[in-house]
Amino acid sequence: MTLLSKKHIDYVVNLNSEMSKQSYEHWLSEHLRMNGLYWGIMTLVTLKSLDSLPRQSIIDFVLSCVDKRSGGFGAYPQHDGHILSTLSAVQILSILGALDELDKESVIKFTKNLQLPNGSFQGDSFGETDTRFVYTALSILSILEGLEEELVNKSLDYLKQCENFDGAYGMRPGAESHGAQVFTVIASFAICNRLDLVNDKLSSWLSERQVKNGGLNGRPEKLPDVCYSWWILSPLAILKKLKWIDLSKLEQFILDCQDDEGGVSDRKGNQTDVYHTCFSLTGLSIINDELYEGNKYDMDSIDPVYCMPYSATKTFKPWPYKS
Repeated sequence: MTLLSKKHIDYVVNLNSEMSKQSYEHWLSEHLRMNGLYWGIMTLVTLKSLDSLPRQSIIDFVLSCVDKRSGGFGAYPQHDGHILSTLSAVQILSILGALDELDKESVIKFTKNLQLPNGSFQGDSFGETDTRFVYTALSILSILEGLEEELVNKSLDYLKQCENFDGAYGMRPGAESHGAQVFTVIASFAICNRLDLVNDKLSSWLSERQVKNGGLNGRPEKLPDVCYSWWILSPLAILKKLKWIDLSKLEQFILDCQDDEGGVSDRKGNQTDVYHTCFSLTGLSIINDELYEGNKYDMDSIDPVYCMPYSATKTFKPWPYKS
């Protein structure tokens, strides 16, 4: 099977159509709207078709989601600010070259205020903590040049406590190792220029996530899911261990999960969604860069640390900042 690029582009564009906005599903998913917009934009970026959506309309929507009380972004206008929505907003504006329209200091303050004394981060004022939120905070602050030494050190200390006997990481200290959490920790280490903290066992754990049909799972004995084409593959890319799995078999697994009408599902034959479409294609981009010098799939190159195009991340200042 070949990559159905045009079908996937149309799939994302149709999700943003006026007709879909009148649907029950549209309003049911309001709490994911900012994240969903980012997933759709990253799909289009990866397929070199960002201009398929109206740039200014996207910017206007993102800015309409500012929570003026907290300084962060909600998932939808009038929603409370949350760190996940805030990262998606910052990523979108960065990709569109519109960070100058952002109140950076308010976003930096919002993000820093979510760090707890133990180094973890809350998602919002309601108090849930997760290694996802540490990565999210560090990513926001890295993009906006708001990292500080004390905050970085406390974050790293907390993340090290989330390491398990297998070298992988859970969502908090003592929690089960999970592929998505591994990404958040390894990408956090990369942002902070501390990949020396990675346990040598981790690459083996990551490589063991590949199953017989070529797909990757997030935990031992689980079914493969196409989204782990990003969550497992990107840490391997960061650690320069892509050859530890069979990339050709994973490539075929991803292509098999495509729907003939556009979009990608978690496994072959299931319902498509923009989340799995995004993270399967960004994973395929990593494979494309690794296996094919001629850019077989005509995809943009995606930074495995930020899940953004290198054209955007190349402008980010590395930590520690130099005066």
